Amino acid sequence: MRATHTPETGAATGGLRQSMAWLHTWCGLWFSWLLFAVFLTGSLAVFEEPITHWMTPEHHAEEEAEEAARASLPATAPVASRAQRLAYAIDYMAKHHQSKDMWEIWPADAEGGGELKVYWFDDQHLYAQAKLDANTGATQLEPPPALPARGTLGGQHFVDFHYNLHGGTLGLWVVAFAAMVMLVALVSGVITHKRIFKDFFTFRPKKGQRSWLDAHNAVAVLSLPFQFMIAYTGIVFTATTYLPAGVLAHYGNDTGAHLRYTTELTAPGLQPRSGRPLPVPGLEPFAAQAEALIGQPVRAVVVDHPGDASMRISVYGWNDPEDLVRRMSDTTGMVAFAPDGKVLHMRIPGGSADGVASFTNQVMSNLHMAGLGGWPMKWLFFLCGLAGTAMMGTGAVLFTVKRRNKSLNEFGPRTASVYRGIEALNVAAIAGLALACMAYLWANRLLPLATYERAVMELQVFFGVWLMTLVHACARTPQRAWREQLWALSALCLLLPVLNGLTAGDHLIAEISRGDWESAGVELTSMAFGLLAGWGALLLRTDKAGQPRRTAHPSLGPAGERP
Repeated sequence: MRATHTPETGAATGGLRQSMAWLHTWCGLWFSWLLFAVFLTGSLAVFEEPITHWMTPEHHAEEEAEEAARASLPATAPVASRAQRLAYAIDYMAKHHQSKDMWEIWPADAEGGGELKVYWFDDQHLYAQAKLDANTGATQLEPPPALPARGTLGGQHFVDFHYNLHGGTLGLWVVAFAAMVMLVALVSGVITHKRIFKDFFTFRPKKGQRSWLDAHNAVAVLSLPFQFMIAYTGIVFTATTYLPAGVLAHYGNDTGAHLRYTTELTAPGLQPRSGRPLPVPGLEPFAAQAEALIGQPVRAVVVDHPGDASMRISVYGWNDPEDLVRRMSDTTGMVAFAPDGKVLHMRIPGGSADGVASFTNQVMSNLHMAGLGGWPMKWLFFLCGLAGTAMMGTGAVLFTVKRRNKSLNEFGPRTASVYRGIEALNVAAIAGLALACMAYLWANRLLPLATYERAVMELQVFFGVWLMTLVHACARTPQRAWREQLWALSALCLLLPVLNGLTAGDHLIAEISRGDWESAGVELTSMAFGLLAGWGALLLRTDKAGQPRRTAHPSLGPAGERP
């Protein structure tokens, strides 16, 4: 059955595939720009830590100072035992925070040394902390927080933009809805392209619309399992944030509701206070037994309802980074005890003793954020994310290329203007966003260190440049806008190492020679993108006569040019 199109909307009528084609086209178009931004920044967010590392070059001096301080310590400096540290912490909490519902003690690092810290919930149900001298138990005054040498959000900017567009809960709602639309577009796309796997092995360059369709099919099929996984997990593990009705109905909306929900999710079986006093016992026997059961050094000891007969003592372990790359969940080992030493429940490292819901949420979160597999998995997620980004971009461009050759007059006399606007949005959403991302890195080096609210200023540069790319795309013909923005992107990418050398006194060869592969990786990846952008600009050169090509539909005006 053949599809027909109504002049007003272009909606397809006919068989399932035709209906799915219409759904895929229009869902894909109106959300492709947003999803392109979400996928590009999400791909960059995979390397949040290396990007932050590059954007804070002062860390070299800080690391050298810390190493010098450690080297200056006497080799035989006394170190209090874990049992003594735990006793110091209990004494401090009993004296200063006896009435709190939760005490959390971090006695040492994974090697048995380090700082002694205690935590509790304050009257606003927020974490509060104190640092104790590990050898005396005396309270150490925290020095006033030093102002960062370079105010910046670093790679966290890409993380925040990826999941909430820097818009808080409302932004999270928008991204979640776009992810749901993406699932619709993926399913309808699979149904529409009956030869999708055959088309995956077919690419016909320099064939206009056919080439764009081949590219769209190839990157879509290549990363199809990843696209389904990333969209689904993104929706699931943040669901209670934008769909809180179930939590609110069960726990209420008072100040302690979220704490009760979190406690039941992560610590099932915790009993309410009984009202019968019971002193907090020594914690070292619990820590030693838990260490033997879970096979991990002790990270934290948490005492719920201290001083009450309903008290529960939970011991958590330190994860081994090498083990994390092989596990679906990043949960640590944990053993919960009654005050008399009875084991209430136990969780092996990477397992679940907190309930199926909690474990499922942890696995979904770990899958979405490339929390397993180490660096190879991060690179796989990065490349698959770029494939998804390309899928969104080629889909948006394919829409305009297709309609240059066959106008359906969907918007009546305004059809040409609508498609001209879509072309401008394509340029700004694809080339313009990439340009804004690079401008963000450049701003990190060019803004003076003493700039007031410097991190905010970097964000303003990002959004300001992105807005300017839209103005530029509206002012120039589509082909010129594409070429000029791609050339600008290529220049910013290729010159990033030069900028770093001129402003931070560092360079690529020095980074590689000292083994700083995080900084070197950022610059090498930037240069690779610069070459790719330059190649794309060369492909979009004008005709010999310097005039854009026209289509058989001159009514489309400037939108009838080759992209």
